[in-house]
Parts: sequence; structure tokens; C-alpha cells
Amino acid sequence: LPRAGGPAGRGAARPERDAGADRDPDRDPDAGADRDPDADLGAVGDDGSVRRLLGIDLGTRRIGLAIAEPGALRARPLATLGRGRSLDADADALGRVTAANGIGELVVGLPLDMSGGEGPAALAARQWAVAVANATGLPVTLRDERLSSHVAEGRVGRAKRGPSGGPPGPARRAANRARIDREAAGVILEDELAARELGLPGERILPDHARDDRSGRARAESGTLGEPRDDAEGDARGLPRSPGSRPGLDEEAR
Repeated sequence: LPRAGGPAGRGAARPERDAGADRDPDRDPDAGADRDPDADLGAVGDDGSVRRLLGIDLGTRRIGLAIAEPGALRARPLATLGRGRSLDADADALGRVTAANGIGELVVGLPLDMSGGEGPAALAARQWAVAVANATGLPVTLRDERLSSHVAEGRVGRAKRGPSGGPPGPARRAANRARIDREAAGVILEDELAARELGLPGERILPDHARDDRSGRARAESGTLGEPRDDAEGDARGLPRSPGSRPGLDEEAR
């Protein structure tokens, strides 16, 4: 299986933007010649507005959120949500956040093993990301989140002591954990932003409607529009699939 991108930007100097990145494709025919036409899917709204990115630190009890402006290299912690009783409840909560904040893409932390392998936690996060992409209609990028919580704890620090100088009480500890969760989401998002500057974006998951649109375009380009086919047939014909994108859960199960 393809792996999500690693922590390319953590603790390292941020790369300078390529001087050629701002070339006008209308004046320079070579600008963006090798660009994936769907690389910015979700970045521009239906009204032409540029959309923000939402970083997500997925836990068993809480979901940390952070936000970044388009083209930025820094993220800011946004909020910490409690996990819902179901995935639909998580998706509904995220849908409200994305609508209120002009979000066009989600970046979800993938909890790989320290060896880089995918265990049960990573598989559960991957399945959650696919379901949330379909429920929200937004593309999701997976980003290796190893050590993100450790970095976040270093930024936030320990919970403050109680009023009398004693150990922090349950409320202070809970508030500190929530701060760490959203700070970790910021670390995950900044890692992805830094990796994109290096041309190493994480693995992308497209919602169902986007995969259908891509399939239709591929069939039109190959002259097979209107011919029914299943995904296996499309693979056999060699029809193009999005670089770094993942099929849906049903296809993955096969």
C-alpha cells in the first residue's frame, strides 16, 4: 500500500518558495505543464473563493482541529471536538466546522508504527478518512503523524497547578489534553504544508463523486464514454487514476 507522507517539515527550516512557482501559465506554456489537473481539487470553492485547509488529529475520544490559510506554511489550533457515538456524528460535526470556516480540504494524521508500518490504529484512521471524505464531499490527505503529539506536548507544556499550588485537577488536565490535541493537528497540517513545498504531498483520498468525475473524464478521453465497466475492467484497460489517491473501501476490500 502507498504510505502517507512523513514529517518532512518538522523541526526543519522551511523551504523557500520556488521562484518559478508564480509563473503565469497563460504567458509561459511550460508553467504547470506537468501539473495534475486535479491537484488543487477542493482548494477553490464554487464561487471562485480560495478555500482553507483543516488539519485533524484523530483520537479515540477527541478530535483536534487546526486551520491554515491557502499558501501558508503555518497552522493555528482551532478547536477540540469530542468523538461522536458514530462516524456519522463525527462527519456531521466536521461538516459544520468546514462550512463555517471555508474549508476545502482535510489533512488527517495517519498513526503509523514507528517502523513505518500500518497497524490497526492506522487502518481505522484510513477507513475513517475515506468515510469522512464521502460524507463531507471534501478531499482528504493522509499525513504521517508520528511524534506529532510529542511535539505538541513540548509546545503546550504541562497542565498548570491548582490554585493552592497543588497538582492540577481533572478540569485543568482535561483542558490541557484538549490543547495538545489541537496543537498536534497543527503539527500534522504544518508537516503536510512543508512537504508540499518540497513536492512531496501526502496520500490523497477523493470523495466518491470526485472519483466518478475523474472516471468519466478518463473514459471520454479514451473514447469509451457510455460503455459500462467496473473498476476492475478500468484497471485492466489502464485508465488513469489519480496519483496518490485511494479507492473506496469496497474496492480496497477486494
